[in-house]
Amino acid sequence: MSAILKINQADNVAVAVTNVAAGDICHVEGREITASSDIPAGHKMALQALQAGENVIKYGYPIGHLLEDVPEGGLIDHRVLKTNLEGVLDYKYEPIQTKIEKPDVHATFMGYRRKDGNAGIRNELWVIPTVGCVNGVAEAIVRGFREDAGSWPSIERVAAFTHNYGCSQLGDDHENTRKILADIVHHPNAAGVLVVSLGCENNQLQAFKELVGPVDEARVKFMECQKIEGDEVSYGVGLLKEIADACSSDKREPIPASELKIGLKCGGSDGFSGITANPLLGRFSDWIVSQGGTTVLTEVPEMFGAETILMARCANEEVFGKTVHLINGFKEYFISNRQPVYENPSPGNKAGGISTLEEKSLGCTQKSGKSAVMDVLEYGGRLKTRGLNLLSAPGNDLVAATALAAAGCQLVLFTTGRGTPFGTFVPTAKISTNSRIASLKPGWIDFNAGAILDGKPVASVDDEFIDFVLSAASGQKTCNEKSSYSEIAIFKTGVTL
Repeated sequence: MSAILKINQADNVAVAVTNVAAGDICHVEGREITASSDIPAGHKMALQALQAGENVIKYGYPIGHLLEDVPEGGLIDHRVLKTNLEGVLDYKYEPIQTKIEKPDVHATFMGYRRKDGNAGIRNELWVIPTVGCVNGVAEAIVRGFREDAGSWPSIERVAAFTHNYGCSQLGDDHENTRKILADIVHHPNAAGVLVVSLGCENNQLQAFKELVGPVDEARVKFMECQKIEGDEVSYGVGLLKEIADACSSDKREPIPASELKIGLKCGGSDGFSGITANPLLGRFSDWIVSQGGTTVLTEVPEMFGAETILMARCANEEVFGKTVHLINGFKEYFISNRQPVYENPSPGNKAGGISTLEEKSLGCTQKSGKSAVMDVLEYGGRLKTRGLNLLSAPGNDLVAATALAAAGCQLVLFTTGRGTPFGTFVPTAKISTNSRIASLKPGWIDFNAGAILDGKPVASVDDEFIDFVLSAASGQKTCNEKSSYSEIAIFKTGVTL
């Protein structure tokens, strides 16, 4: 393979597949280009002499303009490239036709059918604090239960999902906390849930129960520590054992892949993210949608600069209007906090070859494939429409992954070029953009999309990835599960009392 890769015919840059030294001769489209400077792997090389003020084209779209002249073969990175993006915009609905081929074979996975009809891919017991004040109690209940956990072989894991909120919050922050915790109570990966409250917090237990709504009372129980006489931990362990008894006969059974709900996320992105791992997720998203399933794209700030591509794929004008509100609403959030809207690429992104938000977004949104956008969810909203959905959440890895899981995703697929070990409260599979990080961090990376750069046929990688996802849905543990890395993070925007 050439040392550089031109992604789109319209591009005036190519991406270095390996480190290129000044003076190296590279081949692209029958031309020889001599590198006029060192080009690190993942970074951009000018395919022609470019002038200050001229747009740099990658993925077929402008990703910013140059601050200085760059010779043919020169390095283009964040030091010489500036975003073209600006504030809130007006948009026009200009739909394009999207068509996904129907499959010849309908896939299945081995999952758990819940009483409400939903399907889970794990059979776990969860302890959920309504307020951070009882985090220690929740964790102590889990430790106490684990002493006898072998009595319930159907239970795959017991975990407490601690957080810092539930009190001293106002307005949207208070409601965000309540909605996310209520979503977790209803998640199909939970065989049963114990909700632990203190008693004096803002997130009052009775009001929270009303928000949660009807539940299977044998599998979802509530306790208020200030009303319990004596040891609240022993009391909680007893309740958890009662829940486990109700789950003792749970078994996996074949379930259509159409019932999978998959979150699409990226973090620690690099110059290969938009070439290997994100397009892989896009093709998978189209495949699962063709099966009748559901995928969810979030990280709204990382849609800026590529939002019109998503808007053109909206199923109708109502969904288009929701998407415009999603984009401009998040821009207003930045503006109201007097923060720059478009200074998104992190130091790690820049070191990996991503120079502007347009470049990051054009790579990021490839995770959505080519399917029509069927619905848009507010933060804390739960899925109700099959197909590709958009979800309001920031780019922050833990907050966004938690929001995806809270929306009902049983599994989060997370692409990364730099690597990350974390996981949210559902399996969080890491897909590497390059083989180097896959080799360096085998305890973090579940699937290596970098094999595409190494010359492996794309169709073969796609088939292997579908098999991997179906295996994970059927019980194969992801790296974050093997390491017991599992947590939640809730979006906060306002005052803390």
